[in-house]
Amino acid sequence: MTQERLIKQHMFVTRFLLAITIAALLVFIGLYIDETHRVQETYRTQFNTYLSNTDASIDSYLNAEGDLPLRYRRIITDLSNANAFAFLLNDMTEDQKRTINELYTCFLKYPEQMQDTARLNDVRTAVSDMSENLDKGYDEAAEIVDSVDKKGF
Repeated sequence: MTQERLIKQHMFVTRFLLAITIAALLVFIGLYIDETHRVQETYRTQFNTYLSNTDASIDSYLNAEGDLPLRYRRIITDLSNANAFAFLLNDMTEDQKRTINELYTCFLKYPEQMQDTARLNDVRTAVSDMSENLDKGYDEAAEIVDSVDKKGF
């Protein structure tokens, strides 16, 4: 009889510990999911900040009377940061990420073409639409990328 009672006590303790372990696991899973959402919100905020900085840098470049190379590098830097945060976002499609990367690449490889005033105004519009999370901004950016002569300078 004592052996049977001992086994029942061990089973009770085992079930109790299993319940505590499952509860703790569920709490940690919930905390992980919450933290993941919080990190994604931070990435989205940073992405939008750098897109608005790109918009301001383009405006600064268009209204400047001097030191255009520095202002152009600022555009490249802001677009590079937005590109980096775009790849960290889970809610963006691969096409959207590729479009931002290609736009950044065009600014790097073809500065003579990208410094055109009309093209910069188009980029500013596209970047503004992207920061508002509109799909048409990515379509506009893709059109700009397609309009660049990639065989020329």
